Parts: sequence; structure tokens; C-alpha cells
Amino acid sequence: MKKLIVFDLDGTLAPSKYSISEEISTLLGTLLSVSKVAVISGGDWPQFEKQLLSKLPQDKYLKNLFLLPTSGTKYYEYKSGWKKRYSEDFTGEEKKKIISSLKKAVDKSGFKIKDVWGEPIEDRGSQITYSALGQQAPLEEKKKWDPDFEKRKKIKEILEPSIPGFSVHLGGTTSIDITKPGIDKAYAMRKLRDILSIKIEEMIFIGDALFDGGNDFPVIETGVATLQVKGLDETKLVIETIIACLSGN
Repeated sequence: MKKLIVFDLDGTLAPSKYSISEEISTLLGTLLSVSKVAVISGGDWPQFEKQLLSKLPQDKYLKNLFLLPTSGTKYYEYKSGWKKRYSEDFTGEEKKKIISSLKKAVDKSGFKIKDVWGEPIEDRGSQITYSALGQQAPLEEKKKWDPDFEKRKKIKEILEPSIPGFSVHLGGTTSIDITKPGIDKAYAMRKLRDILSIKIEEMIFIGDALFDGGNDFPVIETGVATLQVKGLDETKLVIETIIACLSGN
């Protein structure tokens, strides 16, 4: 029996940058009453508050929820309010190097968008994120831009040799996430193991980007059981099944 259920956020629990639905909120509330749950995503803490926490039941079961923003480079737990346990932040020089290299890679790829919705590059402290259409781009436009990931794979291919000391992963719908070396969702899974004293084999990870190059892919190296979903409807079915199993139904 699994003791910890770990989810990706964007594309798994909610559309990119959108809040979870009332149905997902209800299901997660029920799941939290029978199991520990963690959510790992490329978004920063304010995005977690907006997309997830503002929609969840504010009850005693929040103690069973563990949140890891910016691909697991930060960790929050609930103890009379949300407390940050760690944050693997970049130095100022590291940020300059990454942002400069990222801009050059996008220019060289030929995929730079002139008219964007907000800033394309966001400094999240422990993660630099490139959103090709801008941070506030409409979901429908984002879905159309790179549905097969080929554009971002090309940018990633150009970028990686210029910042060999960092990890580069495809995230969300139009995003590329850069973190410190070795600090990714696999790192986050091991942190969960150590902090919660739950073995990797007692966890399951559920996400939509478990393919090679996707920002969920690193978790596979930990040996954790994984389940790739293709959208929110599949996620609902998975949560319902887990609840039924854990409740003995």
C-alpha cells in the first residue's frame, strides 16, 4: 500500500496556470483524509497559493499536504500555517549566466515570439523559467504553440552546452525550467523520503510529462512507481481509484 501520493500540478491537477476545479478540490480533500499527498511543480509559491491552496478545504488534513514549488527546489509544510523548510536559490552571478544564455538560445533557435503576454523569462529564485508566449499567455494560445515539444527540445539542445553546470527541463505547456545541477523532481522525491521517513517504494508519482526531457522525467531514476496521465479526466479517475483502495472500497 502506498503511503505518499505525489502529483505534478500543471497538466495533471489543473490546466497550465489555472486553478484546480471544484471536482479536483473535492477529490484531493478526500484523499488528504486518508493519505499523505505532495505536489511538485515548476510554478513558484504564489502560483501554488492561487492554483491549489485557495481552492482546497482549509481543514485539519492540510497537515498531510506537502508542497514543492519550482520543480522541488523549495519545500513547504503545514504547521500552524505554511512554513518554508528549504530553498535552493541561485547566486546573482548564476542568474545572470542562465538568463543571458537562455536569451541567446531562444534567438538562435528561431522560435522567439515578438508579441507576448507578459515577460517570457521569470526569476523564481531557485529556478529560472522561460515561457515562450509570456507568463500571462492564454491557455488556448499556449496549447497551439508547441504541442509536440519539438520547439522547446530545439531550444534545450542549444541551451544545455552553454550552461553545463545546470539542469534544463521542459515544463508546463510552453516552458523551459533551469535549476541548480542535480536539483530537480528526483531531488524533491528524495527530500520527501528523508523528511517524511517514507521509502521511495511506498510512494507513487502521477504526472503528464514523464517522457524523456519532460520535467517529470527525473523522478524515474529514483525507482518510484509512476503513472503518466494525459489530462485532468484521467487524473480524476486515478484519484478516485486510489481513494477507493485506501478506504477499503
